[in-house]
Amino acid sequence: MALFNFRREAAAPASDSTAELEAFLKGFSIEVMPRTAEKVENFRDILPAGTRVYIAHIDGTDIEDMVATARRLNAEGFPVMPHFPARIIKDKATLQDWVARYKGEADVKQGLILAGGVSQPVGDFHTSMQLLESGAFDGFERLHVAGHPEGNKDIDPDGSDKMVMEAARWKSAFAERTDAKMAMATQFCFEAEPVIAWVDRLKAEGIALPVHIGVAGPAKLQTLIKFAIACGVGPSLRVLQKRAMDVTKLLLPYEPTEFVAALAAHKAKNPDFGIESVHFFPLGGIKTNATWTTENGGASGRPANA
Repeated sequence: MALFNFRREAAAPASDSTAELEAFLKGFSIEVMPRTAEKVENFRDILPAGTRVYIAHIDGTDIEDMVATARRLNAEGFPVMPHFPARIIKDKATLQDWVARYKGEADVKQGLILAGGVSQPVGDFHTSMQLLESGAFDGFERLHVAGHPEGNKDIDPDGSDKMVMEAARWKSAFAERTDAKMAMATQFCFEAEPVIAWVDRLKAEGIALPVHIGVAGPAKLQTLIKFAIACGVGPSLRVLQKRAMDVTKLLLPYEPTEFVAALAAHKAKNPDFGIESVHFFPLGGIKTNATWTTENGGASGRPANA
């Protein structure tokens, strides 16, 4: 006899919540890597038309693989936003070569500019600000930068967010000097209330960058905890830790429904709230994430080939 009835715990949202989720998820983006993209036969079968697809550039990934993935996604009709991690780019000549390849071979016009996850730079660059100031992205239509709602101990080892906020102010000022549209794509979190407070704080401090809030897609709890610790997720990790102590939920996959619904409800009540879009980290697999958006996003989650 089974001890527990393991089943999907998320009930169908009420009609108001459904409309809020559909509005909030409109224009969401998602992240892939070359090796995960290879597992998808046709992205039009799983993603809405026009979905922005970020391509994560992990240290050690060959630029040829990155460009090939960008070319393939562009051919399938998706705007592509490759990562440009400062600390894995040797010098300005390398940066310009990457940009030229993306533009010439894959018609890339967008980029996520970030410091990168490695501790020691391989060359001349160590901050996203240096990349932005290089002039290499002149002519790009859209530039996104990293945001950290719970701080970043690599940037602020003392546990504060002094340097993170200083960088955010610099990036906001840079947005006023460039013709490119800019936004702040954040690390994923698991609690709505601290995110709401952080977004409101950005506005209060004059940081005008729209926020594309990072959301961890459906995944096994153990997988999420591993990624959350590795990525430096802060206090909201307690949501997963609390869930791990509940044996009735331990083996169930985590889904971001509650987190996203809370943000969607707040946005519905406060239309000027600074979150502009949702950015998914498909930690449990891109197809699993896409299924969740299809099931929960209404028209906003309907695949192009549906």
